[in-house]
Amino acid sequence: VQLQASGGGPVQPGGSLRLSCAASGRSFSGITVAWFRQAPGKEREFVSALGGTGMARYYADSVKGRFTISRDDAKNSWYLQMNSLKYEDTAVYYCAADRYGSYDNPTSYHVWGQGTLVTVSS
Repeated sequence: VQLQASGGGPVQPGGSLRLSCAASGRSFSGITVAWFRQAPGKEREFVSALGGTGMARYYADSVKGRFTISRDDAKNSWYLQMNSLKYEDTAVYYCAADRYGSYDNPTSYHVWGQGTLVTVSS
């Protein structure tokens, strides 16, 4: 089982990026998937989660209104559209799945991608 996160890179403040997480080895259709991030010197923090039916979406207050999570079960993938990026969004972003606990707690997730770096800089 493998999650491959991609789409990170440098971006100017106010810009946009779309992160992708491609899963392989098993289907993640119908289960909660999520994005977390970790800035230098900080703990990993919750960004967004999407329920198995695609109806329930959860966002950290810091990204609400700017980020959108989505999924394509046919491609066994999920995405994070990030708009109006700010300096404080700079971090390594991780996709995660297989939740057994609170959706916003990183310890609840058992499968993780390797991370993709987003750098917001002018």
